[in-house]
Amino acid sequence: MRKTLGRTTLVAALALAGAAVAVPGAAGADQHDTPGAAMSLYAPSALVLTVAPGTGDDGASVLRAVTLSCAPTPSGTHPAAKGACQELRHNQGNFAAITAGPPAGVMCTKEWKPTTVTAEGVWEGQRVSYKYTFGNPCLKQASQGIVFDF
Repeated sequence: MRKTLGRTTLVAALALAGAAVAVPGAAGADQHDTPGAAMSLYAPSALVLTVAPGTGDDGASVLRAVTLSCAPTPSGTHPAAKGACQELRHNQGNFAAITAGPPAGVMCTKEWKPTTVTAEGVWEGQRVSYKYTFGNPCLKQASQGIVFDF
């Protein structure tokens, strides 16, 4: 009976020690003051980009959605993550510049079949919530850039 009690006590002590190691700073210590605490050199940049039919206010389902993270290296489910991150950096995260009208010479019909794109998340440490509605899919495809080209 003493062996079982000893093992149980040892297992309980190891579990408590493991919990103490698994939750550093749980006693209220500031992790920024902890020597060796990992800190990122990059401001966070993680976005969820969507494309949906309609104006975005009519409750339509999202057609496509991708993730895009740009720091420290481009990643996510965006098919051209590297190019999209370069484009965002070039425009300093200004989504309005990216969704600007089509370049000169591009022709689209004037049909009204709205397509809405959104960007939600964080860009270089700043909260982002962007929505833009194109008049039709042709205007979306002809827009400047590749951030919403998926």
